[in-house]
Amino acid sequence: MSKSVSTSVIPDEIIINKIFYIRGHKVMLDRDLAELYGVETKVLKQAVKRNIEVFPEHFMFELTDKEFKILRSQSVTSSWGGQRYLPFVFTEHGVLQLANVVKSKRAKTMSIRIIEVFVRMRETLLTHKDILLQLESLEKKLLKQDKKMDKYGRDIELIFAYLKELLNPPQEPRKKIGYKLSKEK
Repeated sequence: MSKSVSTSVIPDEIIINKIFYIRGHKVMLDRDLAELYGVETKVLKQAVKRNIEVFPEHFMFELTDKEFKILRSQSVTSSWGGQRYLPFVFTEHGVLQLANVVKSKRAKTMSIRIIEVFVRMRETLLTHKDILLQLESLEKKLLKQDKKMDKYGRDIELIFAYLKELLNPPQEPRKKIGYKLSKEK
């Protein structure tokens, strides 16, 4: 991504696709943030190391070798190259703190966009949770009333099952692509 690309041109979907769920946190990789901030990953990591005291573990942590291998196996692109060091990942708070230590105008404006995406994701999740709770409450009330009318009770149960499935679609693992190792055959 070139440095001349405006932060407003980057669609939310691109940012969302760079957010992963690791160790119970929504995080972004150092290389993805470096790309979005318009700096080299090396420069970003150096800024973090110089200011490590402002990055507690709930802001930023380094992936383990196992976590990195899992993440790499889920990646559709092969742009990982010959990465020599395990990546840092940054939570929502870490993204904001990172913009303060990188000290570029683009990093500051981009971090605002990223935080807005995190907030929208959280709001969407809460909305779905509220709808699900309301559906469950309604389902309990209706099922109590409709137990007498057996056929309708089953129909209502089926409708609620479909609604729950729409709100909580099953998460299918990403299909692996690339060369198969001899162990995977």
